Amino acid sequence: MDRKRSCTLCGGAVMLLLLLGHMTNALEVPLDPKVLEGLPQPPTITHQSPKDYIIDPRENIIIHCEAKGKPHPSFSWTRNGTHFDVEKDSKVIMKPNSGTLVIDISGEKAEAYEGVYQCIARNEHGSALSNNIVIRQSRSPLWSKEKVEPITVQRGMSLVLQCRPPAGLPPPIVFWMDNNFQRLPQNSRVSQALNGDLYFSNVLMDDNRNDYICYARFPHTQTIQQKQPITVNVLDIEAMNDTVLAAFLNGSDFWGDSPSGERAPTFMQPPGMHSTSMVLKGDTLQLECIADGLPTPDISWSKVNGELPSGRFSFHSFQKTLKITEVTDADGGDYRCLARNRLGSNHHIITVVVRAAPFWISAPQNLILAPKESGMLTCRADGNPKPTVTWSVNGIPIENSHKDPSRKIENGNIILSAVQTGSSAVYQCNASNEYGYLLGNAFVSVLAEPPRVLTPPNHVYSVITNSRALLDCASFGSPLPKITWFKNGQSVVDGDLYIIHKNNTIEINVARPLHSGKYTCIASNSLGNKENHVYLEVKEPTRILRQPEYKVVQRNSVAEFECKVKHDPTLIPSMIWLKDNMELPDDSRFEVGSDSLTIRDVREDDEGNYTCIRNTTLDQDSASAMLTVVEQPDPPTDLELTDQREHSVRLTWTPGYENNSPIQLFLIQYEDSLHKPGVWVNMTEVSGTRTTVNLELSPYVYYSFRVLALNEVGLSQPSAPSRQYRTSPAQPDVNPSDVEVIGTSPDSLTITWRELTGLESNGPGLQYNVSWRQKDVDQQWNSLSLANVSQYVVTGTPTFTPYEVTVQAVNDYGPGPTPEVVLGYSGEDLPTMAPENVKVSVQNGTMAVVSWDAVPLSTVQGRLNGYKVSYWKLRSLHKQDPEPKKPQEFIFQENETESLLLGLHPYSQYNLNIRAFNGKGDGPSSPNQIFETPEGVPGPPADLKVENLNLDSLVVKWAPPVEYNGHLTGYLFKYQPINTTDELGPLKELLLAANETSITLDNLKHSTRYKFYLNAKTVKGYGPTVTEEGVTIMDEALIRHPAVEAGKGSAPPTPPPTPPVTQFLQPPFHKAPPAGRMFGSVNSSVEENHAVISWEYSGPDRNVYVEYVVDNSKDPWKTEYVNGTRTYQIRGLKPGMSYRVRVVAKDHSDATVHSTEELLITVPAMTSKQVDIATQGWFIGLMCAIALLILVLLIVCFIKRNKGGKYPVKEKEDAHQDPEIQPMKEDDGTFGEYSDTEDHKPLKGSRTPSNGTVKKDDSDDSLVDYGEGGDGQFNEDGSFIGQYSGKKEKDTAEGNESSEAPSPVNAMNSFV
Repeated sequence: MDRKRSCTLCGGAVMLLLLLGHMTNALEVPLDPKVLEGLPQPPTITHQSPKDYIIDPRENIIIHCEAKGKPHPSFSWTRNGTHFDVEKDSKVIMKPNSGTLVIDISGEKAEAYEGVYQCIARNEHGSALSNNIVIRQSRSPLWSKEKVEPITVQRGMSLVLQCRPPAGLPPPIVFWMDNNFQRLPQNSRVSQALNGDLYFSNVLMDDNRNDYICYARFPHTQTIQQKQPITVNVLDIEAMNDTVLAAFLNGSDFWGDSPSGERAPTFMQPPGMHSTSMVLKGDTLQLECIADGLPTPDISWSKVNGELPSGRFSFHSFQKTLKITEVTDADGGDYRCLARNRLGSNHHIITVVVRAAPFWISAPQNLILAPKESGMLTCRADGNPKPTVTWSVNGIPIENSHKDPSRKIENGNIILSAVQTGSSAVYQCNASNEYGYLLGNAFVSVLAEPPRVLTPPNHVYSVITNSRALLDCASFGSPLPKITWFKNGQSVVDGDLYIIHKNNTIEINVARPLHSGKYTCIASNSLGNKENHVYLEVKEPTRILRQPEYKVVQRNSVAEFECKVKHDPTLIPSMIWLKDNMELPDDSRFEVGSDSLTIRDVREDDEGNYTCIRNTTLDQDSASAMLTVVEQPDPPTDLELTDQREHSVRLTWTPGYENNSPIQLFLIQYEDSLHKPGVWVNMTEVSGTRTTVNLELSPYVYYSFRVLALNEVGLSQPSAPSRQYRTSPAQPDVNPSDVEVIGTSPDSLTITWRELTGLESNGPGLQYNVSWRQKDVDQQWNSLSLANVSQYVVTGTPTFTPYEVTVQAVNDYGPGPTPEVVLGYSGEDLPTMAPENVKVSVQNGTMAVVSWDAVPLSTVQGRLNGYKVSYWKLRSLHKQDPEPKKPQEFIFQENETESLLLGLHPYSQYNLNIRAFNGKGDGPSSPNQIFETPEGVPGPPADLKVENLNLDSLVVKWAPPVEYNGHLTGYLFKYQPINTTDELGPLKELLLAANETSITLDNLKHSTRYKFYLNAKTVKGYGPTVTEEGVTIMDEALIRHPAVEAGKGSAPPTPPPTPPVTQFLQPPFHKAPPAGRMFGSVNSSVEENHAVISWEYSGPDRNVYVEYVVDNSKDPWKTEYVNGTRTYQIRGLKPGMSYRVRVVAKDHSDATVHSTEELLITVPAMTSKQVDIATQGWFIGLMCAIALLILVLLIVCFIKRNKGGKYPVKEKEDAHQDPEIQPMKEDDGTFGEYSDTEDHKPLKGSRTPSNGTVKKDDSDDSLVDYGEGGDGQFNEDGSFIGQYSGKKEKDTAEGNESSEAPSPVNAMNSFV
């Protein structure tokens, strides 16, 4: 907390200013048990009974007094200002570790324990006092006995029925009832005053009764006291004579001595024109005005020179009582009560005086000081009148307490300076006036405590982005600790980003993700420091991305609202759906999903506003949408026919309910009960905004009408039918429609028409007058009348002759309108002549042109529809077809005499004829024409495949083309390598004989993919190309796979270069279909830690993988990519383990489309390293070399021993250069290096023959054989001539063999 103080100095003394400058704010000792443990604290009252404590005499008296402190305080009591010895009264018990008193009053009078009690809680650091608790017994005395005389009152006069209940503690609650325990009705004329009396502004004859009973309820004892019933007699004096009046008034009080006529208002309560009311500040003010008058006055309130307090006033008891709550000083003043009726008005002024019991402005606060620190206790209270403030120390008036030089009183405040250990105490401030008092306890605790941070360590504060973040650092210590904040090691200062409050809480007004991190607060004082870490996490806000949308659905359908949300991934959201801000109905039709609400079988009551609320532990978001349930409209009602005429009528109706979907149109239907009873026909439509329509009607119809309404959902049910409306008959106004003349046979014609409906007949006796005559012939019309038919057949007509026809409607009221003339022909007959001069011109092997002469129209005997050309293949000229081909037929229009025949087979024989046809059928065919097609290019060879794949050879086989299309003259065969080698081979061509169906290719490269092309040939050229691919087998001795560990595949290769396209590959390629599965055989070769897998595959190289897994294990398959070859080496296999291996091909989605069968391989166990080195070749060679070197050294030593002396070997060697030595040096003459990858190569520089054998003579180990000549050459002193200088020079020149040891063979070759 901030140590700075602002204080108003009355004296202005410099020493006092310096003292106050170092004062410390009061600090409440925290209740954290870890802090309280071992921390001394003076007593503090934590709970006590109210100052005015009214007890129930039937129950035990419990006076509460609880306090805290360290050590725990002890308790004592005073009663009526003197010590109350609890232990001496057996009826009084004090609760353990508490000051609460329990007084057993069974068998005792509660009055004995009435009085003023005060509790004192004390420990070694001071004493705290409770308020003065006044104990009083609740009382509910009986009503005093009295004789209640009947009250007689003149009608129209005012009346007061007094209650005057007995004084109780607390005061009783008063109400009026009758003998039946029913409350008496109250209104603006009759009402109960605040004191309980019942006031009548004027009396009516209905008020005449004998059971006005006042009841008093005492709340503490829950008892009700009843007053004697009061009888009220109401007289209408004007209607009574003197004798009756005297008898009625005998023995009763007469209320009122004035006339009972109408009068202006006067005030009954309070009386007069002015009164005064006092109220305490904070209490509730009740002002009352009850007026007399006839008619009953109306009461209104206002404040003189002011307004009634807004929000705090209300009217009760029919405007007769003004109630103001939580009274303030501003509520004082004059209030006007106005009573008004039609005869006048009157007012009463109530002056309100506001007084105040003492109230705190600044209550004394506990003060914790470190030794030698200074502080101040303040006690500021106010009231009306101004309260008197006094101080006590540990319950003793400060003027009577022990004098303390570090303490003094200035302006009602206690100033402490340079306090010492042991000067802790509890101070009491008492502020009192005539309306009450206030008692405040505040302790001064002198402590020396190092800082403590009370906020839990490593606490995580989570907030939403852009919201406020508060990071606490609650601390305790004496002297008061100073708090310093750090974020990620950087000091945090009060400014724009951070606000540091007086309680040391950091506030981030708008938290952003950059504010997240670790925060450290350090509390320090003169006794040490303490740090604490907290963390701030700024989360993403919860936002609804897809809000529910307004839905309009049909009843019994499904409604679905979406509510997709985005939230911080570390927060778990929950969803709540509301309907009209209430929970969803408990109905299985409502299905709440993770981000949706589905309502099935929607009903009308499901309509409403649906709200989606997505909550997290930190925030929420919500969105709403309306659901509108629609259905077909209700049927119209109240159909009425008006404006009735001979052929029209007006129909009017009332629309039904729209059901949330506007009506778009009305459909009017009619029923003709005369002609089609029970059948409703659509008549017309009108707009949905209209409710009437004028209908045009037909003659001779018995109409009934009904109306249907249409909205977006559909049609309503039909309305009830209207009454029947009949129209008069008339002659037809239309003739039959769709009149047609059809020739069905060569000597007849058929006349057809559509009959008139009953609605169109317009009257009874409907018939049809049918007339016909031959066109363009001077001939009378032939006529006849028919009824209830729709056709007539005219016989005896010439073939295909034109006729004119009419059909007219006639009824009993006359004929219809003049009919239209329809033209038609009598029936056709078959053509009698075939087309002549038919010619066929063959264009090539697949196309021919045919032509003919048109037939004369006179031979058609009808309408010529065209010609039919039929042709079919008889046979192939190369081989006999198994069965003739079915004829093909083409139809040509009547004006065509030439046609193109396409799709013919080359080198074949065809037959052809032509015939004319009309509507009756086909005429005779022309004579057959036979023609032949020439040769063409052959079809593609069949069944191309590659077999017998070897290291450097393979066999390609095929079958002849299915379609020769001529004489086969041979094949063109081409092939080229296409795999990813360093060099792409050229395209090679071979011409093969026509009877060849296979070819063997030798001298091919191993492990190489080849592509093969094959075309068949006739004299017309080459046919389409078929292709196939094949791979020669890999030479395992030359495997050069990259080292790929088990479980790690190589990267996919770059695609191979596209082979060049040559001109003779222009014909389209036809891929030979693969025989069987895409994968062929799979082979394996297994070593100690690797396996070589090879396979056959006819598909594309891309997306081929080798997969393997340990046998009988549940591990997933390991997959390695194949680098475009047909072999693969798997490395890193464990010796002694068995593996299952397969080769798979996958598509672009990584799904397996082809796979080989699983191959089980077993890796052999590692052989023992403890082998017999005597049998190893390298060991034998080493031993031979050592033995030879020892032999040479022995010879040298022997020569030196016998000859002695030294010779310049180098000079002699230079002087006797032997040219035959140079080739030996170039051959190096040394032993070759061993290569594990070239096991079959001879050792470098060895003399082994190419066939790998060693001659027996060459194996003799003589010195002569080591020289270049036939004789060994020595100097006269027996020294060697050869030496090693020549070898050293050669090694220096070659560079890469400079580190090799000198060869003993070279040394032996240098002997002279």
